[in-house]
Amino acid sequence: MSRKLIIDPVTRIEGHGKVVIQLDDDNKVIDAKLHVVEFRGFEKFIQGHPYWEAPMLLQRICGICFVSHHVCGAKALDDMVGVGYSTHNLITPTAEKMRRLGHYAQQLQSHATAYFYLLVPEMLFGMDAAPEKRNVLGLAVANPELVKRVVMLRKWGQELITAVLGKRMHGISSIPGGVNNNLTAEVRDRFIKGDATIPSMEQMLDYAQEGLQLFYDFHEKNRVMVDSFGDAPALDMCLVDDNGDVDYYHGKLRIIDNDKKIVRELDYHDYLDHFSEATEEWSYMKFPFLKELGREKGSVRVGALARVNITKSYSTPLAQAALEKFHAYNKGKSSTKAMHTNWARAIEIIHSAELIKELLNDPDLQKEQLVVAATESMWKGEGVGVVEAPRGTLLHHYRADKEGNITFANLIVATTQNNQVMNRTVRSVAEAYLDGQAEITEGMMNAIEVGIRAFDPCLSCATHALGEMPLEVTLLDAKGNQIDERRK
Repeated sequence: MSRKLIIDPVTRIEGHGKVVIQLDDDNKVIDAKLHVVEFRGFEKFIQGHPYWEAPMLLQRICGICFVSHHVCGAKALDDMVGVGYSTHNLITPTAEKMRRLGHYAQQLQSHATAYFYLLVPEMLFGMDAAPEKRNVLGLAVANPELVKRVVMLRKWGQELITAVLGKRMHGISSIPGGVNNNLTAEVRDRFIKGDATIPSMEQMLDYAQEGLQLFYDFHEKNRVMVDSFGDAPALDMCLVDDNGDVDYYHGKLRIIDNDKKIVRELDYHDYLDHFSEATEEWSYMKFPFLKELGREKGSVRVGALARVNITKSYSTPLAQAALEKFHAYNKGKSSTKAMHTNWARAIEIIHSAELIKELLNDPDLQKEQLVVAATESMWKGEGVGVVEAPRGTLLHHYRADKEGNITFANLIVATTQNNQVMNRTVRSVAEAYLDGQAEITEGMMNAIEVGIRAFDPCLSCATHALGEMPLEVTLLDAKGNQIDERRK
């Protein structure tokens, strides 16, 4: 006989889902699943629209990682018109660097939001703290100066997105073959020097480093818990450059195992030749996996932890020092610990800030060569774009007819890539916090939330739906009868 527990809805993540946990007669966990119950639709909505609308429309899947969708869609359009990376034609240095600048700005502010608003309160107050305290408002009461710095860090990133993308949300800058604006020297100087409304570049770097120190302090006091919580083995995948180091905008896809051996490296245009997607009747979100290894062995982890596991070095000094400490701590192995994702995210906040600093001092941003003009003979009618979104590897794939209207669109987002490993994390946490119990406790609810939230999942992207994501947990017995349920 078994029992089943359902967490429905999952809170403080974007989208809507629930957790169902099955218990046996001895109240031992025998299964745990993250159900995503929203509708998938944007890939159909876009069909029939002119191809050039894709980056503008499909970024509206999400109000959080819209820059990634915008830039990824623009790369797919470059392919379609014949100036993409699968040909000898490339967009101009100014166009690429403007896209990169906006992309890094989004990573900075997105990571800062997830880290400081959602994760730091749990590090400072504990996951068992009362919900009314374990949030950014509670943090503001306990440490108002920290929250002021966090708000300014996030605002700095948002203001830079506005300057680069043309709008604070759902940008308009990328077009087929390039961009429609550069960055003036006046605007550049505002972000370097700061003004009455935003901090300087150097202040922003200081704020970024403070986030990493918060993790170090938390880790030192809670080492056993941090290093064991939510252990979920998987392959790691991200875009890498020719040196095998992470490239958030472009590169080859590299997949490694826990010993950091390369399992597969491929041109992202060939992604669908190597990956398949499993489906389950209990979730709208698919389960991608490497075909040659099958679903269990071939499922991948993407995002900050995967990227930090894969990359061997950074070109920027502060992030490089933090990376070396991370690798030394894990003794040459890939980390599979959910809370190490928070460590990796704090490192990437610093790395993003340093990359932005480099670009702001690059004179190419003020040049006028913004677009590579495509001719009718260059038209391919199909394109693939891949970038590293804050949450991980994002793919857009479009086809259009001779009139330029979209006939096919496929999006594989980071949260979808992480679906299998998120489910493994939920089971790992459930086994640690629930075994032997037959009821849902506040501590267990919080622990499962923490495990899921480590991935910073965006289920609206993954299912292409709208809505907030609360947490529901349901407990079922061996016969499938509901014996407990709790919602947040």
